[in-house]
Amino acid sequence: MTNNELADVFERIANLMKIKDELVFKVRAYERTAETLRSLGEEASALAARGALTSVPGIGKAISEKIEELLSTGKLGFLQRLEEEVPPSLLEMLKVPGVGPKKVALFWKELGLLNLADLQQAAAEGKLRSLPGMGEKSEAAILAGLASLAQRSGRMTLLRASEEGARWLAWLRKQPGVERAEPAGSLRRWKETVGDLDLVVAHREPAALMQAFTAHPDVARVLGQGENKSSVELKDGLRIQLWAQPPESFGALWIYATGSKDHNVRVRELAQRKGLSLSERGLLDAQGNLLRMPEEEQIYAALGLDWIPPELREDRGEVEAAAKHALPRLVSLGDIRMELHSHSTWSDGAVTIEEMARAAIARGYKVLAVTDHSHYMGIVNGMRPEDLPRQRAEIEEVQRKLGGQILLLQGAEVDIRSDGALDYPDEALAALDVVIASLHMSLHQPREQVTARLLNAIRNPHVDIIAHPTGRLLPDRAGADLDWSAVFAALAEHGTALEINASPMRLDADDAHTRHAAGLGIPITINTDAHAPRGMDEMIYGVSVARRAGLSAECVINTWEVEKLTGWLKKRGSRA
Repeated sequence: MTNNELADVFERIANLMKIKDELVFKVRAYERTAETLRSLGEEASALAARGALTSVPGIGKAISEKIEELLSTGKLGFLQRLEEEVPPSLLEMLKVPGVGPKKVALFWKELGLLNLADLQQAAAEGKLRSLPGMGEKSEAAILAGLASLAQRSGRMTLLRASEEGARWLAWLRKQPGVERAEPAGSLRRWKETVGDLDLVVAHREPAALMQAFTAHPDVARVLGQGENKSSVELKDGLRIQLWAQPPESFGALWIYATGSKDHNVRVRELAQRKGLSLSERGLLDAQGNLLRMPEEEQIYAALGLDWIPPELREDRGEVEAAAKHALPRLVSLGDIRMELHSHSTWSDGAVTIEEMARAAIARGYKVLAVTDHSHYMGIVNGMRPEDLPRQRAEIEEVQRKLGGQILLLQGAEVDIRSDGALDYPDEALAALDVVIASLHMSLHQPREQVTARLLNAIRNPHVDIIAHPTGRLLPDRAGADLDWSAVFAALAEHGTALEINASPMRLDADDAHTRHAAGLGIPITINTDAHAPRGMDEMIYGVSVARRAGLSAECVINTWEVEKLTGWLKKRGSRA
């Protein structure tokens, strides 16, 4: 079983235990295990094979035994016994907005409802309103939630979340009394996909703002409205939460609304040890005095911490590092000096090599690698080996025209075919300045087979970079099921670089795999895979993955001086 499959099992256990009304600390242990498994850079199966599961923070003896049982049998006796007590079909109802585990338990125990269809029928027949704590309004809200669920497409890419966030922040900043408006939640932490939008404002008397927000013409349904927080669902299914505090409390609010939940728990625990209580309003001391602070840095400093970048706020050791003044200086967009994966009209790009080069110069880049597709995928109008000399001549002509403004490299994005062979012969690869190898097709081959294809590319002495390694497309298409332990070992052995593909539709490799790779000394490159000049603007999304992985600039090839890059390529045997 993969880490994600294992995590799904532990999430399932946690939700069933919530419906059963188990103790909170028991439920949280399984939720935390699921989160830990998803963030591991190495497969749990590899850790189990060398008896190292309990070395992972948060995985103790009891949990490790359950993981080992799943890995060896594909089943878990504990889960099977739990599903005998709590029908697993009840989990469907948790997808309905406003329906939590307590309501699911109520519907099950009082009315015998077992799934969404049962819930839909009971609500339509007016059977919910007579239950304890329910009423006509609650029943109507559930009917609306069921209708909304049918329309929702799930999570959204960072690009869409950023665009929606920018639109709503622009609206908020125009409203009377708003002194500051900022993104929060998973958008501010740059998670690879975003569910709901969290927005925060500094406002002294936000009641009128909350009324205007919930009455906005784009709002289809008000999920909740209060003096300092309101939640709505838009006509397209997007949900937004708006938080407000006075300007002097904005620092605490921003930390609280940014999360993550586990980061906030860790910070609150630290505050308690210092005799303080942290909320979205500020720090409350032992005498009951509320210490309000307008900036996040002030809150963290009051707790003896350096300011923690939002991308790191996932309770992965960042609080402890901040206390020791040992947080990394994270790579930033301003550190990026080059683009090593781009396309032109020689394959499926929208503009010429010169236009792409000028776009790179405009962004301050010193190197552009032109890496048009090979011909294996016919739909991308890829290049054949016999086309490469003519493309080389054009690149050299553009280089002469642009002089020393930028270094142009001839490369190729070479397909790893379904049988594992590379799309170009070795003599063609050897003539290129930089070679990228990618999986595009047959992604759902068995793990052993698809991994063997990738390993074959890594072991080829002419391949410099493995691009978007799983081939996933966010938010819906899963990528290849790779044996990451084998992939990491091969990358480290051959010194091949791993790409973070900056397209918001990919963000592949993800932050967990990137963090693990960098820890093994594997070179990391961030590229946009741009097919037009505007595609280069997506570099910020790739940088966000590197930041979530805790990478400093030195770990990222794109931050190097030109001489260091060309030296690395020459050492690898490329022409550059």
